[in-house]
Amino acid sequence: MTQPVHVLLDSSAMLAAGHGNPLASRLIHRAQSEPGWFLYATTCALVEADRQRPGTGEHLAALPGITFLDLDLPTALVLARSGTWASAHTLHAAQPSPDRPDGTVIATTTPEAWKEHPVRTLDLNP
Repeated sequence: MTQPVHVLLDSSAMLAAGHGNPLASRLIHRAQSEPGWFLYATTCALVEADRQRPGTGEHLAALPGITFLDLDLPTALVLARSGTWASAHTLHAAQPSPDRPDGTVIATTTPEAWKEHPVRTLDLNP
């Protein structure tokens, strides 16, 4: 049995998905059609993507296969000490958890934004 694949879209990946990025589209397709593939998006990153391109939030919310991670109290307390909520929520969600013991891979079109953090990234640039 293969290990499950957990991928987390950051706000740049959400914007890319809304613009027909083929790599983002493949991730979305795999999450809805292949067992063991899981795709996540944080609500704070969704808000940021929608602020940059209105309509992105509704578009992504309508897609099957994406699990949206809510802003719960423990996460809010972590975010309160951070500069930007979108990246902080994504960074927090990428860390290992009981549901995702190895954490998640962050899908992004801005991999340089994550270089200083202890996370794995998947560059969605062609």
